Amino acid sequence: MAPIFETPLYQIRRFETSDVEGIFLLDSDPQVHQFLGNNPIKTMAEAEDIVAYIMGQYEQFGVGRWAIIEKASQEFVGWTGLKYEDVLRPGQPYYDLGYRLRRKFWGRGIASLTAKMSVDYGFETLGYAAIGGAADIRHAVSNYVLQKSGLKFVDTFEYDSEPHHWYNLTREEWLVQK
Repeated sequence: MAPIFETPLYQIRRFETSDVEGIFLLDSDPQVHQFLGNNPIKTMAEAEDIVAYIMGQYEQFGVGRWAIIEKASQEFVGWTGLKYEDVLRPGQPYYDLGYRLRRKFWGRGIASLTAKMSVDYGFETLGYAAIGGAADIRHAVSNYVLQKSGLKFVDTFEYDSEPHHWYNLTREEWLVQK
């Protein structure tokens, strides 16, 4: 499948059914889920459901998370990108910037790089008016990635009884940043 975009080391593409094992490796890790409700998946069937959900978003909304593949090894790194979100902030749907990496790939700048590229893609290619993002206030790295991607802190809200920071970036603000 043709990539959405590439870096010298990584290919970012739509999810495929072959990504189920990678999703299992990612989402079964308790450390990956530390700030995501502490509810890692336990079965390959759950991983299959996640991949099917993501692929369904492509059909329903024209966008969904994208797989990050390391070019040299063809290994599944994690995911990045945009999705239509209407659960996190009920009554306030938006296009959400997100990323999640397997632990062995943490600390390499992959989330920041691909998140920024996703923001640019959302405004340049998809023509979005705004992109939002949220992170548990205790998750310093995720908050940093959202800010480094250009999103601006707006406020704090509760989700699953935990405080989260809310970020947003309008197309106009993005154009000024460029």
